[in-house]
Amino acid sequence: MTNTPPRDHTAAQPDHDYSADELEALVREYDSESNFRRLVGPTAIFVTIASVILSLFHVYTAGFGLLNEVMHRTIHLTFVMGLIFLVFPRKRAQPTPRLWVDSLLFAAFYLYILYDLVQALPPSGLKTGFTVVMLILIALTLPFNRKGANPEKVALRDWIFAAFGAGFSAYLAIFFKHIFIDNVGNPPEPVYMMGLVAIIMTLEATRRTMGSTLAYIGVACLLYALVGPYLPGILAHRGYSITRIVNHLFVGTEGIYGVAVGVVATYVFHFVLFGILAQMSGLGQLFIDLATIIAGRASGGSAKVSVVSSGFFGMISGSPIANTVTTGAFTIPLMKKSGFSGRFAGAVEASASCGGQVTPPIMGASAFVMTEMLGIPYNELILIAIVPAAFHYIAILLMVHLEAKKLGLKGLSKDKIPQFGAVLAKSWHLFIPLGVMVAMLLMQYTPFLAAFWGIILTIVFSYVPLLMRMLGNTTMDTSTVLTPPRLVQGFEDGAKFALAIGAACACVGFLLGMTTLTGLGFKFSAAVVQLAHDLATFVIGMDFTGMLSENGLALFFGLIFVAIACIVMGAGIPTTPTYIILASIAAPALMEFGVPLIATHFFVFYFGVLADVTPPVALAAYAAAGLARSEPMTTGTTAFRLSMGKALVPFMFVYAPSLLFVDFTPVEFVTALLSGLLGVLALSSAYIGWFRQNLFLWHKIALTVGGLFLISTNWIAITIGAVLVLAVLARPMPRATPA
Repeated sequence: MTNTPPRDHTAAQPDHDYSADELEALVREYDSESNFRRLVGPTAIFVTIASVILSLFHVYTAGFGLLNEVMHRTIHLTFVMGLIFLVFPRKRAQPTPRLWVDSLLFAAFYLYILYDLVQALPPSGLKTGFTVVMLILIALTLPFNRKGANPEKVALRDWIFAAFGAGFSAYLAIFFKHIFIDNVGNPPEPVYMMGLVAIIMTLEATRRTMGSTLAYIGVACLLYALVGPYLPGILAHRGYSITRIVNHLFVGTEGIYGVAVGVVATYVFHFVLFGILAQMSGLGQLFIDLATIIAGRASGGSAKVSVVSSGFFGMISGSPIANTVTTGAFTIPLMKKSGFSGRFAGAVEASASCGGQVTPPIMGASAFVMTEMLGIPYNELILIAIVPAAFHYIAILLMVHLEAKKLGLKGLSKDKIPQFGAVLAKSWHLFIPLGVMVAMLLMQYTPFLAAFWGIILTIVFSYVPLLMRMLGNTTMDTSTVLTPPRLVQGFEDGAKFALAIGAACACVGFLLGMTTLTGLGFKFSAAVVQLAHDLATFVIGMDFTGMLSENGLALFFGLIFVAIACIVMGAGIPTTPTYIILASIAAPALMEFGVPLIATHFFVFYFGVLADVTPPVALAAYAAAGLARSEPMTTGTTAFRLSMGKALVPFMFVYAPSLLFVDFTPVEFVTALLSGLLGVLALSSAYIGWFRQNLFLWHKIALTVGGLFLISTNWIAITIGAVLVLAVLARPMPRATPA
């Protein structure tokens, strides 16, 4: 993930190196999921042991059988919630006014639900003691710090939080029979108390790892369930007591231990661990070498190497930001040296790195959630994702190519491109674990079993260089061998990189639980449908041609509303929780317009990923700007434009589901494919301002309008778009300074 690949790269040496500390600082600044403490002493030993145990637990259960779903998820969260408060630092040693306001708002909410629960429980000494303990715990959530406190140091309050964080899940695991069998449907009083602890500690873990945005969403969902009778119009519902809410969230698999945590504990953790070990064994370096061989000689070869290598690496990386920093450390300086601006170089790297999450055969964590929510095999999802992912990378490569031609840039020199035979000779063993894992996925083995064998084979085949060295072959790099100390480090890093997503998905359980309890998803869908139809009716009233239809316009406006919601929701929140949230409350709205189920989920998935390069919170682009020494906002804007393929493709497969092999017809598929390719070429040329020669302003306008028309499946719209685009691209244009 964030580990820097071994510096034995022979294909392309950057014009300056970044130190490991510089790369780590960038990741820590922009990727909250990787902002780990630098632990030392007994605490570091404890965290290492706990992390390795967590990793071994998942490896063992993946290979030899999962526990029942509740037990498996509670054990997973016991370790995750306990480790979070030790691994992740408090935000600041000296809290800002904003942090105080945030903390006071959350503390007020905790006091409110504590009061509500205490009122609902019968009088007892246990209730009194519980109230005192909870008041102390709530007080500890406030950012009281002594002057000069070091947030890197684990304080007493962190140990207390770790104990409570681990305790609420451990309670369910230890008293599983008593709660789920002996008292099913009638939980004992301590269950409600531990449920309240679970709510508070989940929100605090989310705040510490993700910031306050997702935690505020969780709070809003709980308040919505509590105050339903007092809400106006369509938002109103019967309302639920705090005991009903706590029971719904804490006991069973519809809240905290719902599908989100289930997917992380069953699938995501294993692929995060595989990605860490694969990179440590040299796979990331192999991807860069292969990308250089494939794309290095072409015009603007350095940027195309960035696109291809980021696509390769993104398939095993769970974080677009870590992907950006890892591959960008090599490709961004090379692009700048080749003649690209720092702004463009950073944008290319960020946009390509975000594409890894939508690229088969491994994709990102959201893909595993999607298989669970849609109930389709993972091998089918891989096939469905091929065409949309191809459009994304075609769009980036086209813009890189056109920019290189515009600037007159050549490919990399021959001496900077490694020989395929030499790369294969030293890295052939790295293909085997990845190949076996992909083959098992395609053969419909469970993803966690495929990941199990990927992990085992990665460890085993990492020893090939050592064996070859013993046989006299000195061309292979033995520094990538996963020796016991490096394997322990890999297991520790794998667990650490899964902590933040675990907390986020537990918090997403609040939304999922309250959606099933209150019908929130249906209410959101009804609101979107009504607003889209109202706006369509307004536009129809001004249409004097009679060519527009209300249903068509309503669908278009509905797509726009959902796309905006995805981008806003994804600002600063990881893709997986963003996808789960939008798939639960926004995707049903699109189904009301007759959009196929798979298309609705892919739509929100793509726009959730796009949030990482959408200003003002384009975290991947800002990390790339740090490497490129460019202005962050302009880099983010450029990255968004380079990602326009990812922004347009969702509209294409909604209007032409055949691109996702849904309701497939050859005519619709071929038509959508050809018109989509021409549309992407038109929009790429318009953005770069060049196609064979510089383009004037009216050329860009015609290409933009024509490109947008080509996204449609309406033959009239396609014909108009094709005529506009071909009129510009095919005409002989004099060389002139563009407008």
